[in-house]
Amino acid sequence: MYAVETENLTRVFGDFIAVNQVNLKIPQGSIYGFLGPNGSGKSTTIRMLCGILTPTRGNGRLLGLDLTTQGEAIKEKIGYMSQKFSLYDDLSVLQNLEFYAGLYSLTGSRRQERIEAMLAMAGLQERQDDLTANLSGGWKQRLALGCSILHNPPLLFLDEPTGGVDPKSRRMFWDIIYQLAHQGTTVMVTTHFMDEAEHCDAIGFIYEGTLIADDTPANLKKNLPGLLLEIPTQDPMGLFTTLAARQMDVLDIYPYGTSVHILIGEERLVDYKEYDYRIIRPSLEDIFVYYVKSKRKEMVV
Repeated sequence: MYAVETENLTRVFGDFIAVNQVNLKIPQGSIYGFLGPNGSGKSTTIRMLCGILTPTRGNGRLLGLDLTTQGEAIKEKIGYMSQKFSLYDDLSVLQNLEFYAGLYSLTGSRRQERIEAMLAMAGLQERQDDLTANLSGGWKQRLALGCSILHNPPLLFLDEPTGGVDPKSRRMFWDIIYQLAHQGTTVMVTTHFMDEAEHCDAIGFIYEGTLIADDTPANLKKNLPGLLLEIPTQDPMGLFTTLAARQMDVLDIYPYGTSVHILIGEERLVDYKEYDYRIIRPSLEDIFVYYVKSKRKEMVV
């Protein structure tokens, strides 16, 4: 059974198509990474799935419930955490958790049990009386996650949850996500960090409102055509310009950090014998660049 299943999910604002016929199938207990540049439709999609925005067209089912007719029942079964961390800075850590426990109608021993579990999960037992305003970004992040899963939802939406926090906090946060998924929670997470997406069970790339790729990280890499070459250089833009001017037969070419990446057919390897290249395994960033450029070419045609 799928935790999330959509069919042609679409959201239009005036003449602008923010999300265009998105089809998703996310198995229960999996981590699904939802990637795309700012303004690509990630957050709009999440908000439709959470019942915050009504789809213009299309339909979907979450945990077997209809997105358009059973929205209230769905809201009881999901957790949602945004990059902005919906916390009250003038309340203490404990008071924030107590507030959300009230929102989720948790009472009695169950309420106390869940609050204590979230304090432990976030490592905030010793700081439960601290004002939330005094917490660092990483601590706020874990508290916000605790507030969003107090009611132990089977489906969790995380919208850019690691933006603005340090790498160590990001790693700790992902350890918690893995633990939740291992316990059976389905997690859909939007991110622009490619290294985070590597650890998802499946990934969707959304670009200008359209889902342009949807598969496991391994399959996405395996299905990239040709060979990917990396040529190190102290002047990536200069080398890119030189190579592009030669108008050789390439599938793709672009500057990448302190190198230039070139995607070619295997038969074109001879064109680069004068360069100190190495054949590399594509990263998700390489995959994303390829799919975006392919989509742009389609749109031009």
